[in-house]
Amino acid sequence: MKNKFTSLFITLCTSASLLAASQSLSLDEAVEILKNQNLEIKSATLDIEVATHDAKSVSGSHLGKLDFIQDFANSNDAGNVFGFKLTSREATFGDFGFSDFLTPPPGTTNILNVQPHDLNYPDSRNFFQSKLKYEIPVFTGFKITSYEEVMNSIKKIKKLEKSQVISEKIYETRKSFYDMALLEESISNLKVILQNINTLENITNEMISSGYAKKIDLLEVRAKKGNVERLISQLELNEKLLYHYISFLLNQKISSIQTSALEIKMPSMTNSEILNKNLDIQMANSALSIKKSMISVSKSSLYPMVGAFAEVATADNNFLGNAGDHSSYTVGARATWNIFNGGIDSANIEKSKAEYLKTKTQVELANSGIELKIEKIRTEIDSFNKDIESLEKELLLADEIYKNYETRYKEKLSSMSDVVIKQSEQIQKILQLEETKNKRNERVFALEKLANGENK
Repeated sequence: MKNKFTSLFITLCTSASLLAASQSLSLDEAVEILKNQNLEIKSATLDIEVATHDAKSVSGSHLGKLDFIQDFANSNDAGNVFGFKLTSREATFGDFGFSDFLTPPPGTTNILNVQPHDLNYPDSRNFFQSKLKYEIPVFTGFKITSYEEVMNSIKKIKKLEKSQVISEKIYETRKSFYDMALLEESISNLKVILQNINTLENITNEMISSGYAKKIDLLEVRAKKGNVERLISQLELNEKLLYHYISFLLNQKISSIQTSALEIKMPSMTNSEILNKNLDIQMANSALSIKKSMISVSKSSLYPMVGAFAEVATADNNFLGNAGDHSSYTVGARATWNIFNGGIDSANIEKSKAEYLKTKTQVELANSGIELKIEKIRTEIDSFNKDIESLEKELLLADEIYKNYETRYKEKLSSMSDVVIKQSEQIQKILQLEETKNKRNERVFALEKLANGENK
């Protein structure tokens, strides 16, 4: 009940946050909604619950099992009927055929050859037996304990997988917010250019009226205007698509967000810190623990298995009839020890050891591979930083060149074609700068994701 109340409270708080932020959802609010509403995260949570129950089922083996067994039978088989009576403590000497022994048929010469009719041909009999039986493993060669370790490692892996899903979804959400910021900046820059084109269009119309420009100049301006409008339309459609994707991630309808800064700060973590936080390496280490536990499971076959049991029962030809008088008990223990099975146990142990060494090698390879990936990402980020710095300078230059050519056109020192070309270069630099910033952000996010989304 408490868990249900807590879940309901979180859902209500999440919904309230969403309503409050319906006009403009912040990144922090989006991440909180994501953790509670994302369907993949919910699925990963259920995987942990399944693994938890699996671990409990293995641990429960230590406690043994208690069974209630109720048997009902009806038979006229001589052995069964006699057994039924004996089990229910109701056997009599008459059941041995003493009536035939005392009054043998006439002419019988050997009394020992007389067949007891009551014993061989009894009437059919009902049999009800109620039994409680408890069995417990006393020693299993550490098999149950080893399986417990395996299941706990699997449970840990499931938790790490959930953390990985959360990290991945937060990464996608954050990237979407930063992508939206870059889209808005590009649209804003293109709208400034569109205003400049509108101004240029008006100037061209005036110059045509004064006889200082030709109609072809106006057509060039309008063609460029249509191109810029098309680019703006494409970016706005990308915005719309991005909102659909954010809504999918949060499992909520999102129509407005607070965009983040255009660039992400470079994480200050060292390679060692990233490796320590990396979920893939943590899961690989958990898999290594499983392989180590499986060696113990294989070795358990070399030990004797000891189990104990106890049972109480009552039997009668009626259900629970004279239960006290007809009750019985049995206690006991059994030890089994396989002495020889053709070397199968030894082969299984060696196989488990080989799998452990293989997994250990894979863990070392994973560490090396991720460290190499970290260095590669750092190098790419440095390269993008230099590209962004250069492109920003090139964009400033393109802006000034365009303004200069616009002025020269007014003074009839350059053609409209020259102005349009310089404006195309300006637009190209804007889009190129946006693309480079986007690639740089994506690489920073990838570095953070290697450290389980940590950003210090």
